[in-house]
Amino acid sequence: MSTKESKTERLFTKIREGLELTTREEIELVVRLSIPAIFAQISFVAMQIIDASMVGHLGEIPAAAVALVSTSIWLIWGLVVAVTTPFSVQTAHRIGAKNFDEARDLLRQSFTAGFLFSAVFALIGALISPYLPGWIGGNTDLHQDASAYFLVFALGLPCLIFNFIATSMLRSTGEIKIPSLTNIFMCFLDVLFNWILIYPTDRYEVFGFSFTMWGAGFGVTGAALGTVLAEAVCALIMMYSLLVKNNKLALVGHPGSFKLRKAVMRRCFQIGLPMALERCAMTTAQILTTVIVAPLGNVALAAHSFSITAESLCYMPGFGISDAASTLVGQSYGAKRRELAKKFAWINVCLAMCLMALMGGIMYAFAPEMIRVMTPLENIVSLGSECLRIQAFAEPFFASAIVCYSIFVALGRTLGPSLINFGSMWGIRLPLAYVLSLKFGLTGVWIAMALELTARGSVFLYRLYRLDLNKLKETVV
Repeated sequence: MSTKESKTERLFTKIREGLELTTREEIELVVRLSIPAIFAQISFVAMQIIDASMVGHLGEIPAAAVALVSTSIWLIWGLVVAVTTPFSVQTAHRIGAKNFDEARDLLRQSFTAGFLFSAVFALIGALISPYLPGWIGGNTDLHQDASAYFLVFALGLPCLIFNFIATSMLRSTGEIKIPSLTNIFMCFLDVLFNWILIYPTDRYEVFGFSFTMWGAGFGVTGAALGTVLAEAVCALIMMYSLLVKNNKLALVGHPGSFKLRKAVMRRCFQIGLPMALERCAMTTAQILTTVIVAPLGNVALAAHSFSITAESLCYMPGFGISDAASTLVGQSYGAKRRELAKKFAWINVCLAMCLMALMGGIMYAFAPEMIRVMTPLENIVSLGSECLRIQAFAEPFFASAIVCYSIFVALGRTLGPSLINFGSMWGIRLPLAYVLSLKFGLTGVWIAMALELTARGSVFLYRLYRLDLNKLKETVV
């Protein structure tokens, strides 16, 4: 174990043992967990940019085809989070209370639930993939590529869900380094697999050296296959780290049942059902946003998708810090250190808002360059840049919404935050996006997005300010 890892574990031990931490130690622990988590999140977005860039260079139609089904993929991803997060939340509480056997039992049950979910939704995804592009309202010239991309994603769901389980469970123990490094490695694998699977065999010249590289030439389908293969390799790496090497959750040498237990599943439904409904409502709203954008034309649709991907580089630090917040707040709450949990919550929120304000400024200054990485088409670059510059002003409030939501989930409180997200998307974003798109086109949609995120972040800050952890009962509210 390295010195850095030893210091992090010593600080976590102080939390579990009820020992006092100085303000400096609290901030240090937040930073230690946040930095690798941020890099992991950035690498995840880099995979999306790699896919978008490689597909974007195939032309306007392939790029628009991937954009068409992207929100449907987010819906399934949101359901994956809703299924697996209740297990990792309860696991963090058990680890904070030093109940490691119960934590392992939760891990086993998460595997069973994950397998059942992935099998069912892989089948559903495969069955609806030929019809989905038409349901969303995309042009007929996009249907074949969009269907193929979604089909491969659906069939690769088991790789995705077990990768997520391993990542979230390792983080619940305070282990951030291994998931972060593995996700960065996944980014490099994605480049390699995509290059081989998207493009046909061709001759390349690099630094004066000429060589022939074999390629399958699968196009859009190759992009989806490359991502699934990268997920599969990294899932195996992290499962080994979790099941064999982790000193709190390793199952090797600790036999037990994988049967789902009623009490655990009841708690999972209490935590996960509001998340699942909220994810469905949120992603349905995002799909409807795509429906609003699609009639604006393929250029607008591609610019919208590329702008979302480029913007994600700015808000991934917020998601990285939210991972740290979830671990710290969850373990502190499980150890019955409620005032400490509240302090960790505010440290993480303030750090995220400052960092994403900085990232918003960078996004405003370099918007054209960020879009140009993914496409050489100047009409898409120009429109996408306008969208990013509008969104830059909302980034600090987006940070508060991201991290506050994660904090409430770590406490097992999901109903109220889910209602905030639902009301904000359906009550503000969608009506405004529709009305403003009629006059301003795609930029009107992004003005609506920026206003909605500002409102949502402000409400979350107020709710966190009013939160009194000492009055919370051990039930979901």
